[in-house]
Amino acid sequence: MEDLFSVAGKVAVVTGGSRGIGLMIARGFVEAGARVYICSRSSTDCDAAAAELSKVGECVSAPADLSTLAGIDALVAAIGEREEMVHVLVNNAGVATGAPIDDFPEELWDRVFDINTKAVFYLISRMLPLMRRGASAETPGSVVNIGSVDGLSTPPVANFAYSASKAAVHMMTRHVAYALVGDHINVNAIAPGLFHTAMTRRTFEGSDPFGRIDSVPMGRTGTPEDIAGTTIYLASRASAFMTGAVLPLGGGFATIDRQGQ
Repeated sequence: MEDLFSVAGKVAVVTGGSRGIGLMIARGFVEAGARVYICSRSSTDCDAAAAELSKVGECVSAPADLSTLAGIDALVAAIGEREEMVHVLVNNAGVATGAPIDDFPEELWDRVFDINTKAVFYLISRMLPLMRRGASAETPGSVVNIGSVDGLSTPPVANFAYSASKAAVHMMTRHVAYALVGDHINVNAIAPGLFHTAMTRRTFEGSDPFGRIDSVPMGRTGTPEDIAGTTIYLASRASAFMTGAVLPLGGGFATIDRQGQ
């Protein structure tokens, strides 16, 4: 069973890996014996996170701006210079920002979709040569897209572009999974709920009613083990027969009917 869930020796790329959920995932892979490349737009943050994770395993800083195709190509080229193959791609980089419906700037909508949705598709596309080399019927390659419970249900406070971008990630996951099944590359998504991150800090400061803990049936937030464990499962042989799935990871939020509460 240890071998079944093992990611030891695999090469993994985690975007948005310098903080928040991405850092939780990257730490889990590093501690599990994978060689991990983390990507962040800030080279300072990326270098600092990689240095910290390197104290417990192999982690390499690979800063890049994934909001542009040039940035995506630069990241793939940098990894290709060091690795012959990539076994795991975790598309976690994202932004959550919004505005009132009466005054929603077009550039803000485009920024959210460029990073949350378009970058996911094109990074998968550009990474395919490296991933095909590391994939086989016995040990499939793994793409794990990080969506959101906001893409599964209507939140208590509207966040138009973010929710739409994450719903798009979920549907794109299914289509890309179908397209790559013959390449032995499994493509799945995780839809996280409430975790303690910089993105959700307003929730815990009491200034944002969205995502309150009392809206989570389990009555708690997600832990680093929750998100890292689920991602590692999707990157291991334990999930070899799973592709095109969207796994809710929100303590029951968006999956349990709480009508009337």
